[in-house]
Amino acid sequence: MNNNINICIVDDDEIYQFTMAATLKAFNSIKKIIAFKDGLEAMDFMLDNLSNEKELPDIIFLDINMPVMDGFQFMEEYVKIHPKVGKKIIIYMVSSSVDEVDIERAKKISQISDYIIKPIRETQLKNILGQLEEDGKL
Repeated sequence: MNNNINICIVDDDEIYQFTMAATLKAFNSIKKIIAFKDGLEAMDFMLDNLSNEKELPDIIFLDINMPVMDGFQFMEEYVKIHPKVGKKIIIYMVSSSVDEVDIERAKKISQISDYIIKPIRETQLKNILGQLEEDGKL
């Protein structure tokens, strides 16, 4: 498995951030994990590193409900900068919301690869990483 995967967690729940990071660190393929408490922090990071492929994440796990800038607002901004991003970034919207409105809204955004309902289990993460590698996306 690719040993140079950068992961970004965008979620205001510090416990979720901690458990996701701890679970991801168990995979040998993860090089770096960065976390942001809201979409604005994550967007600022993206804008600061647009042409720095080594710093940009390969995968983003994006929560919907956050203060300052929520996941959908982040995606509105990401769609605008997407053509300038120096690499392919795979985005998963992750939420405890099972509301069909949220799920359908996420599905309509082509840059979102999938909608995952929290909590994400270790086996799910392993399957996601394995499938991405198998598909040649990592």
